[in-house]
Amino acid sequence: MILGGKGRAPAGPGGPVVLFDGVCNLCDAAVRFVIERDRSGRFRFAALQSEAGVRLLRERGLSAGEGEPESLLLVEGSDVFSRSEAVLRIARRLDGAWPLLAVLFLVPRFIRDDAYRLVARRRYRWFGRTAACRVPDPGLRARFLQ
Repeated sequence: MILGGKGRAPAGPGGPVVLFDGVCNLCDAAVRFVIERDRSGRFRFAALQSEAGVRLLRERGLSAGEGEPESLLLVEGSDVFSRSEAVLRIARRLDGAWPLLAVLFLVPRFIRDDAYRLVARRRYRWFGRTAACRVPDPGLRARFLQ
């Protein structure tokens, strides 16, 4: 689902940006998962709660507090993708067999997004949360927006 914007321009010098819930343990694990499978460093990252995350959404006429709980968004140029669309677009660019998950685009969006919402609404209960956003180690700091 595209939340805003029209263009397909890259997110900037470092490519598309994955916005994630910085206090969610599941989201933190998802970010680590993507980093380990994105050896070429296509993706950059920002917590939804960070200044960079808030700025990226505001520039696209959005805010992190609106509507349903989002755990992960993908910003590509002026477009913001959410829910299963974001997850599958990210998987499509990972190393290994992960791009094969793109076959799930054949599943109707409402089914994919219902599954996403089920997990998103319960992520704190099932996986816990931290008191503060993750601080990336020095080797990864350049991939995290400030």
